[in-house]
Amino acid sequence: MLTSKVAKRYAQGLLDFTEESGNTASVFSEMKDVVKIMKESKELNAFFATPFIDSKKKMAAASEIFKGFSKVSQNMISLVIRQGREKEMRNIAQEFINKVEDKQGIQRITLTSASELSQNNITEILKSSGLVKEGSNFDLNTIINPDILGGYILRVGDQQIDASVKSKLNRIRKDFQLN
Repeated sequence: MLTSKVAKRYAQGLLDFTEESGNTASVFSEMKDVVKIMKESKELNAFFATPFIDSKKKMAAASEIFKGFSKVSQNMISLVIRQGREKEMRNIAQEFINKVEDKQGIQRITLTSASELSQNNITEILKSSGLVKEGSNFDLNTIINPDILGGYILRVGDQQIDASVKSKLNRIRKDFQLN
């Protein structure tokens, strides 16, 4: 997933500030909550994306929604809204999470399969790929997508292994078209 320059800049600024002030862990947890809330609420996304709603109303709503957050997180959310970047709120929070996990050496792994995989299968795929560092911490996100027909697609950071039946069939189709 591509992240905008805006999200990267805000996230880096927040990370720099939290490292100086020593509240990276609490803000990290709150940014996970922001991502979760924004992911689950289409209405909130639509509210923030609406350009004709006054920023004061958006700030009032955000302060009510995120009232249990630390002052640092509340100020960040308020700044994002004041600058007219509220559509980027979820991306900023996700990018902050990614930056903190990168500093902690946590690998982000996405495993897409056509059907649910057992834990043994997942472990075997991760071992055999050679992309997952032995003994490292990782954040595994499993996705079930029946459109790939079978096999799996493993994404670790910016590297990908596509062992899906759909891509293999597409390669065979292209080979037949070339010959």
